[in-house]
Amino acid sequence: MSLSIPDLTAVRARHPEAIAEAAARRVRRPLIGESGRLMIVAADHPARGALGVGDRRLAMANRAELLERLCIALSRPGVDGVLATADVLEDLLLLGVLDGKVVMGSMNRGGLAGASFEMDDRFTGHRAEDIERMRFDAGKLLVRIDLSDPGSLATLESSARAVDAMAARRLPLFVEPFVSRRVDGRVRNDLSAEAVTRSIAIASGLGGTSAYTWLKLPVTDDPDHMAQVLETSTLPVVLLGGEVGGDQEGAYERWRKALRLPTVQGMVVGRSLLYPAEGTVETAVDTAVGLL
Repeated sequence: MSLSIPDLTAVRARHPEAIAEAAARRVRRPLIGESGRLMIVAADHPARGALGVGDRRLAMANRAELLERLCIALSRPGVDGVLATADVLEDLLLLGVLDGKVVMGSMNRGGLAGASFEMDDRFTGHRAEDIERMRFDAGKLLVRIDLSDPGSLATLESSARAVDAMAARRLPLFVEPFVSRRVDGRVRNDLSAEAVTRSIAIASGLGGTSAYTWLKLPVTDDPDHMAQVLETSTLPVVLLGGEVGGDQEGAYERWRKALRLPTVQGMVVGRSLLYPAEGTVETAVDTAVGLL
């Protein structure tokens, strides 16, 4: 990184207008590049209070380390861009590493990890007008659906309005849906084929148009059912990486199979590449790019 954390803080304190200036001069690119595939690195977890990676509960809390890992990932061939909240994206803008990259703003981060209101995932991040003003390229929202929690209805309604707002600006919106439930007080996402199928059907129908909607989906517990699951919608899909635990190779194989399916256009992967269980960020990113 060309700037240190004290340097970034000094710019923020003395010249906050530098962020908008960096956004205005950023070199943009089409969403889908020459490869026809999309590889995005995700780093929007901290704003939801989800800082842990494996057994390191506060791994993502060190901003200097996170930015260094992001800069390495963005420098690797085949990495198209980054998904993050405003604070992280603005640090990356000041570092000058977002030219020619797809920049995706994370929109709803209000469903804090472990909170009693976790299902009421309000839009505390980017708004459609922010993404347009900053000349970013797309947005992303999370929709967790717990049939026993009224908070899910508020999330669904606000998500539909975000779909409308992004479509009005002709900006792509990546919708990440889950059927979820509480187990021993913690929210768990159901990755069965039936649950993922239902989540796709619900997410695809949000808003007054789906013209600019993409789906960001996990690979099901049984990867052999993924082809049937994706028959639920014609919307373009990127695969969600998620945490892979100790079975990195097994995760790569599941992603490889799913990437062959016709509606799958690429991947959005975060902690498993930025904080790999084994090896370096470079190796993890290059392996994931190789799957495409």
